[in-house]
Amino acid sequence: MTLSRRNYFFKAGILISVVSLTVITMVSFVVLPVYPDLTTMAVQRAGGILQFFIVPFLNPVPYVPFIAIAGAVLYSLITSILIYYFFEKTQAPEILFFALFVLSFAFEGFRTVVPLKMVYQLPTVYLSMASRALLFGRYFGVFSLFAAGVYASGWDVQKEGYVIFIIAIVALMIAVNVPIDGLSWDSSLMTIIGYRGLLKLSEITIILITTISFFVSAYSRGTREYIFIGIGSFLVFLGRNILLNSDTWIAPLPGLVSLGAGTWFICTQLHRVYLWL
Repeated sequence: MTLSRRNYFFKAGILISVVSLTVITMVSFVVLPVYPDLTTMAVQRAGGILQFFIVPFLNPVPYVPFIAIAGAVLYSLITSILIYYFFEKTQAPEILFFALFVLSFAFEGFRTVVPLKMVYQLPTVYLSMASRALLFGRYFGVFSLFAAGVYASGWDVQKEGYVIFIIAIVALMIAVNVPIDGLSWDSSLMTIIGYRGLLKLSEITIILITTISFFVSAYSRGTREYIFIGIGSFLVFLGRNILLNSDTWIAPLPGLVSLGAGTWFICTQLHRVYLWL
């Protein structure tokens, strides 16, 4: 893929993030008043790594999910802009797939359909469609970062467009086929889905494989920067898990810090690897 064509993906990521952030801002005045009711109607607490430790001690706070949604979309916008600025003229296959991972955070805006459904008494089908779009975005992001690790480990495939198409198809198949309960949600305003345990196990497996792939790249290429990129990939997965499952004040900041630190590791080290190529 040529640099100019790849940069179109960067620009598309920026545009989608801008649209998502604009919509969230516009609907915020309408949806925020119903968040306390939505929290009490949640059928279960959100999962997640940090949630496992804080759920027994802290109750959910109504407005935290909205802050987490806004933070995720803002992260997508800022990081997409920085990636475009620093990698516009740098040929690095991994950065394209990391940019797609970053773009996936813009899909978190679909979680605002839960309060919109309550405000406007929308049919359940709208919530189901939004939930499937959200699932598509999340797994498109997970598989994109996995692809970055595979590329780093030495997979020489020049047709990145075909890989993106395959990732999109797999994510779409998951989103379409997972059972969704359009009448209930957890404390992060994520609708209740089927095969939850299996999907979480799949994500953990992908995280481990991706991180190991970067470590293998450091050994096979003799490039120690990939060690830090591997650490960064683990940190962004960890931050993503914490942020997207936030329902208390203690969660969003650690999630964003982990995301920021991981992003810094990945981008600075990738730029160093490909700077002179």
